[in-house]
Amino acid sequence: MNEKYKAKELIDHSMMGFLGIEILAEENGVVRARMPVNDRTSQPFGRLCGGASLALAEIIAGYGSFLYCEENQIPVGSSVSGNHISSVKKGENVYVHAYATCLHRGRNTHVWNVDIKSDEGRLVCTARVTNFVVRDIL
Repeated sequence: MNEKYKAKELIDHSMMGFLGIEILAEENGVVRARMPVNDRTSQPFGRLCGGASLALAEIIAGYGSFLYCEENQIPVGSSVSGNHISSVKKGENVYVHAYATCLHRGRNTHVWNVDIKSDEGRLVCTARVTNFVVRDIL
């Protein structure tokens, strides 16, 4: 695993940190994470914003792809699409939980399915994410 992606300062100063996304587990092509449903992730009506769900999906799929990358490679998102199934009301200690599964791991592309569920286990969003694997030029 490439440790530079897990560096706290990189996470804190990115969208992942801003949205409060926490990686809970990473194993055999599966990444689990959670994100709070709060002022930063909700729409003005007090419900989880669909854009925040898609950001969560893309971020954890990218995290998962990075675990497969070689030292000089990084994943970049190519496409993300989702279906929003149900809503979650914001609140203190309210989270959504994301489960990303790698469906295809090619040399230059990775495809992930991400299911996002409420604290109660209700499906909130299902998304498909495709990442390109490119040389890290930074």
